Amino acid sequence: MDVDDLAVYRRSLKLAEEIWAEVEEWPSFAKHSIGEQLVQAADSIAANISEGHGRYHFGENRQFCYYARGSLQETITWLQKAKMRGLITDERYEELSDELTEIRKMQNGYVRSIGKNRSS
Repeated sequence: MDVDDLAVYRRSLKLAEEIWAEVEEWPSFAKHSIGEQLVQAADSIAANISEGHGRYHFGENRQFCYYARGSLQETITWLQKAKMRGLITDERYEELSDELTEIRKMQNGYVRSIGKNRSS
């Protein structure tokens, strides 16, 4: 199975692109402070899933999925800060937060599946 076949990976990539587009609209100071942190955290979700998948050992794969989960939580924190500082609307915050919740559920399901099929 290729990493592109993983729905959680594809959805994480899509979310990171949405966040990138959002941050691109911010003023310079916000973009280069909180924006960079937010984009890096969001990008790390899919990057860690991909790296773990490429390790070909279920223990390492699972460990990188835990890193991806940490990156997801960090993304939530930066989104909260963006909302508190008036960089995103309450509505946009809820949309992105809801998507992160769904990705977290998918991550948890994927982590549970790793090792059950040794080709994970």
